[in-house]
Formats: sequence, C-alpha cells, structure tokens
Amino acid sequence: MELASAAGVCLVVGTVNSVQDYWTKQLPKYQMNYEPAKTVVYQGQTASGCGTANSQVGPFYCPLDKKVYVDASFFQELQSKFGADGGQLAKEYVIAHEYGHHIQDQLGILDRAQQDPQGANSGAVRTELMADCLGGVWAKNATTAKDEDTGTPFLKPLTKSDIDSALSAAASVGDDRIQKQATGRINQDTWTHGSSAERQRWFTRGYQSGSLNSCDTFSAGSL
Repeated sequence: MELASAAGVCLVVGTVNSVQDYWTKQLPKYQMNYEPAKTVVYQGQTASGCGTANSQVGPFYCPLDKKVYVDASFFQELQSKFGADGGQLAKEYVIAHEYGHHIQDQLGILDRAQQDPQGANSGAVRTELMADCLGGVWAKNATTAKDEDTGTPFLKPLTKSDIDSALSAAASVGDDRIQKQATGRINQDTWTHGSSAERQRWFTRGYQSGSLNSCDTFSAGSL
C-alpha cells in the first residue's frame, strides 16, 4: 500500500489520533500533562527543525520542533527492503514508536541517546528499545480505549497475526539484521537501535504489561 494513497494517509492519521489520545489520558497519572505533537507526512524531502528529512533517513521524531516526520515511501520499504510483513499493525508500530520518543522528550530522558550514542548497551539503544516498549503499551490499550466521537475502540481486538505483524516490523529494523543484510557482518560496537530480538522483546514487554512503568530500559541489567 502506498502511504501517499488516501487509505495510507488515513492509517497514519488514525494511528496518530489514537496514540495521542492514549497518552493524553495516561500521562496525568504520572503527574504530567501530554503536549500534542504534529506528524508531517512528506514525499522526497522536507525541512525539519533537525535538518533535511528525506527517504534515506526514515521516520523520526525531532525534539527541536516537536514533530514526527514520516517519509511517504517508508512503509513500502519496510516490506520490500527490510522484510516486514506489510500488515497494518506493522505500520502502526512505527508511528507509535516515534511517538514513544515524544513521550521520552516530555519525560526529559530523550537526550540520553546523544550522550551515549553507540554500542549494544548504549543510551541510544536503550532509548530506542524504550520507544519500542511504549509502542507496545499503546497497542495493548488501543483495543479498549474508545473514540469519544464514535464510541468505538481505536483498534479491533488484536490477533496473534496482528502481533506477529508488529514483531516482524520490529525485527526488520534491528541493527544486527540491517548490518548482516548490508555488509554480511555484525558489529555491536556501532549499534544504535538494538538487535531484532531485543526490539521484539521490548515491544512484547510493553504489550503484555500495558504499563509505562514496564519500559524502563535504562535500569535494565540486560536488554
């Protein structure tokens, strides 16, 4: 499915609305108010507060302008280049992950990624895995949270196939998988996002617990 299509745009909009509605209701439980973040869907390239966004960069959150940027071709690449299965929750996971970085920004911990930017146990990897976990937390709760206008849940009850779809996306963007595909070798010293298994593990942890408190990767002895 082309993200630029009407259905693709609707998927992004619907996911963003669901994610932001969830965190708007949840963060006050942690004595914080959620600050909404806009999503910019673009084709080719566009300017962001963090520099030029283009198809080589992939989706990202920019803390300088508080926006999520999604390249219109990325979901196609997620399937054709990285090997995800192309299911709906695979795409929604990507959006929820980027909004996880927005939550980290509001919690004041996003900059840990820059302070310790590489390595299997680095702050960068722990930041990314926490965002995976927060994506799982959203997925768990989106099936029960209802749209106030329609009274229907944002997500239908998730099946094993849906979860497998999200896990395929998490695995497809693991550092070890990307390195092996690109060079045939794996170098943990240059990791920035975590292994495929770690990314799956932390998404699953968030999904099973449904709680932000389960996502503290910075205190975890092992990832």
